[in-house]
Amino acid sequence: MATATPSRDPHRSKTVQPYQDPARSVEQRVTDLLGRMTLEEKAGLLFQTILTMNPDGTLVERADAPGGAPTTELLSGRLMNHFNLMGSGSPRAMAQWHNRLQELAADTRLGIPVTLASDPRHSFTDNPATAMRSGPFSQWPEPLGLAALGDTDLMRAYADTVRREYLSVGIRLALHPQLDLATEPRWARGNGTFGADADLASRLVGPYLEGLRGGDRLGPHSVSAMVKHFPGGGPQKDGEDPHFVYGREQVYPGGFFDYHMKPFAAALAAGATQVMPYYGMPVGTEYEEVGFGFNRGVITGLLRERLGFDGIVCTDWALINDAPIMGHVFPARAWGVEHLGPAERVLKALDAGVDQFGGEACPELVVDLVRSGVLDEARIDVSAARLLREKFRLGLFENPFVDPDVAEQTVGAADFRTDGETAQRRALTLLVNRDALPLRRPVRLYAQGMDVAIARDAGITRADTPADADYAVLRLDTPYEPRPGADSAYESGFHRGRLDFPEDRLKEILALLDAVPTVVVVHLERPAVIPEIAERCAALVGAFGASDEAVLDVLLGRAAPEGRLPFQLPRTMDEVTHGRPDVPHESSDPLFEFGHGLRYEPGQAGAAYSRG
Repeated sequence: MATATPSRDPHRSKTVQPYQDPARSVEQRVTDLLGRMTLEEKAGLLFQTILTMNPDGTLVERADAPGGAPTTELLSGRLMNHFNLMGSGSPRAMAQWHNRLQELAADTRLGIPVTLASDPRHSFTDNPATAMRSGPFSQWPEPLGLAALGDTDLMRAYADTVRREYLSVGIRLALHPQLDLATEPRWARGNGTFGADADLASRLVGPYLEGLRGGDRLGPHSVSAMVKHFPGGGPQKDGEDPHFVYGREQVYPGGFFDYHMKPFAAALAAGATQVMPYYGMPVGTEYEEVGFGFNRGVITGLLRERLGFDGIVCTDWALINDAPIMGHVFPARAWGVEHLGPAERVLKALDAGVDQFGGEACPELVVDLVRSGVLDEARIDVSAARLLREKFRLGLFENPFVDPDVAEQTVGAADFRTDGETAQRRALTLLVNRDALPLRRPVRLYAQGMDVAIARDAGITRADTPADADYAVLRLDTPYEPRPGADSAYESGFHRGRLDFPEDRLKEILALLDAVPTVVVVHLERPAVIPEIAERCAALVGAFGASDEAVLDVLLGRAAPEGRLPFQLPRTMDEVTHGRPDVPHESSDPLFEFGHGLRYEPGQAGAAYSRG
């Protein structure tokens, strides 16, 4: 093999090696670096765990940190260099923290830079297992809201904004988009999807990936995307989620297995380079009844051989070891292989075709498997090469650091915030309008669940009681079942179960609707069952992540609602419980059909409207 003469990099104390030379091809650099690596260094590549940061941007060095060890131990001791940032700080602190992380990585023997990943952090969801509230970042509708608009140009612009804000603080891997289909209305994670329709999700994913890449190709200007959760995590039995043992079964009574794969095929055609399988295990199919992260028929057979994917496959988090989460120990999500020990689970996942283990920090298991002769090191080389290839394509070896000044200027920039707020307004979905909207001023408003004073409109008077009001505005969340046995704050963050209001709460709502004409705005994180409310309200608006200001601007006619439902709203819970979890748009008589949405123009004085 030809070698370049090492030279000195003024920004590093180390000698520049051939794999650090950007003039060489990516494949040459991967081959060179892989040939220099020890087994321990290769094994470190195969694990990605959680890191947190101190508010001042310093590294967390506690032994009980969420990643399972002090930051320095993970990088310098276990030789890991892929991490998922949980939480945030100011843009400057995030950039400084990232740079400290990269400085630590540069001091390792080979100086392999860190790839920093993040769950979604640009909307309203605040669940540490799935997504983070936007904080300093610009705030946009949830993915369901972007799907309600179905605007490919907006999707590309949104993802480009995510890219620019992520890049400024050093995040180079998005653990999104979520391409599951919300065909089971009770499922807690439907909020992160593009709805229930495979064609809609397939149409949106290409612009999403293009925006994250910043063009057609992955490069130094890009954020890579890990599309999830292959082969589609929506068809959950009884709507439960496989983060938990009672939700481990994924079922296809309607025979729609391939339907759920369509958005992933579209993502691969659009250039996706990383894929995450879900926790669930298929039941009653041709595939082995083990979690998808252990499932050779699904990962190698479907993803790699049938769909031709040769990129990175990373498991969902914590498949190998039991994990303490928010004060409660949860079992490893080793569904179907609970009887195997951690090393055996690692071996089965690698045999299935996995390259990397999410939420785990145990590279010694891989080292022991190779040294004991159970696992061939050549198999580790295949995955290590894929992971190195991505780092080289992202330009991390050339430019691992970020500028804290640029981070301050970029994250939450005024134009990004304006674009996000405009999208919030557009995504609001008008479901019912009985000569109520836009509200005519002057008007006396009674409000529950929001503060109408923020409208800052001289034509609005706040009423203290329904009897004093011309109209009421009521903001609601989609109902869910609090689980008495869910003693963990982590577990209670998953809103699941029934979609209709308990009888006592429904009586309270209907009493208000009968007392005064009421505009109901319901946050549709799942498809609410609200036929009585739809029948008796003055107007009904579906929201998919919108501030009170955004809602009031639409109610007052300053902005127009443009959304269309990204799923059906069922009429009864009976139809939900008897439905087939894998089948989209199954109801023959829904309360509102997929794609339903009414219209009026900004500034319109009357209440004439048309169906979109």
